[in-house]
Amino acid sequence: MQVLNHLKLVSAVALGLATFVTNAQDAGRTITPSEVKWKPGKSAGVEVAAIIGDTNKQGPFVERVKFPPNFTFQAHSHPDDRQYTIISGTWYIGWGNKFDETKLKALPPGSFYTEPANVPHFVVSKGEPVIFQITGIGPTATRFVDPAHAPKK
Repeated sequence: MQVLNHLKLVSAVALGLATFVTNAQDAGRTITPSEVKWKPGKSAGVEVAAIIGDTNKQGPFVERVKFPPNFTFQAHSHPDDRQYTIISGTWYIGWGNKFDETKLKALPPGSFYTEPANVPHFVVSKGEPVIFQITGIGPTATRFVDPAHAPKK
């Protein structure tokens, strides 16, 4: 049942993105890695690049995120269902309300996973930077299980 729900979600997001791109002024847009425009993220050392849409607005989005080596993002969740593709580096994810090294699963480049809405998880990069792509429907947010772990402004 859960797999069927995830397949429906992925199909809905794909259809939404296809509609969005078809209706966008930049339909047929192509981006090479050197054309990605990186900006500082909310956490020191993290960079983000909007590919399609805006994570703060209603509608589909595609975003790339770059984590520096040896970076830990404590337990958090997001209000939206998301799909992730690891582009470079090895990404480590674990599920739960508190960081637990023993729950981490290594995801090498080319890996894909889903994050259901409001499910706490934690992520780590180890000895190398990691770039991954997120697909979702905004607006979105990051909610830390322990607010003390949220990046300081």
